Amino acid sequence: MLLNRFVSPRVLAPICRSSLFRSQMKMFMSTEIRKAIEDAVASAPVVLFMKGTPEFPQCGFSRATIALLGKQGVDPAKFAAFNVLEDPELREAIKEYSNWPTIPQLYVNKEFVGGCDVITSMATSGDLAEVLDEANALVPEEGEEGTETEEKK
Repeated sequence: MLLNRFVSPRVLAPICRSSLFRSQMKMFMSTEIRKAIEDAVASAPVVLFMKGTPEFPQCGFSRATIALLGKQGVDPAKFAAFNVLEDPELREAIKEYSNWPTIPQLYVNKEFVGGCDVITSMATSGDLAEVLDEANALVPEEGEEGTETEEKK
């Protein structure tokens, strides 16, 4: 490397460890936070890690994701949201857990689906409705339960 001819290794090493390679370095979350995230992801069929709460989103992307889930008809009884602004460790660890750099993050049946851009694209294509329907996470349409009962008779 050309730089090595002009800079001693003692000077180069701290630079490489700090600024040049910072984006490639990973934080390694604690066992406790990993377990907490796994428990959160398993707490409901549809789980959203977001900035703020569904009632009071604290960023436009979280607001947009909540709106999309509402338009899809996600059953509130099958939905859980976690505010990453309440816990800085969670805010960073969820990014490592999913290997996804942004928040919000959506999980359906313990599977990472994506962030706001992915959810928006899936909603547009109809894939989001399919995923949520397969997870049985939508509010049943009126008469849907009655239809199932009559079909079984």
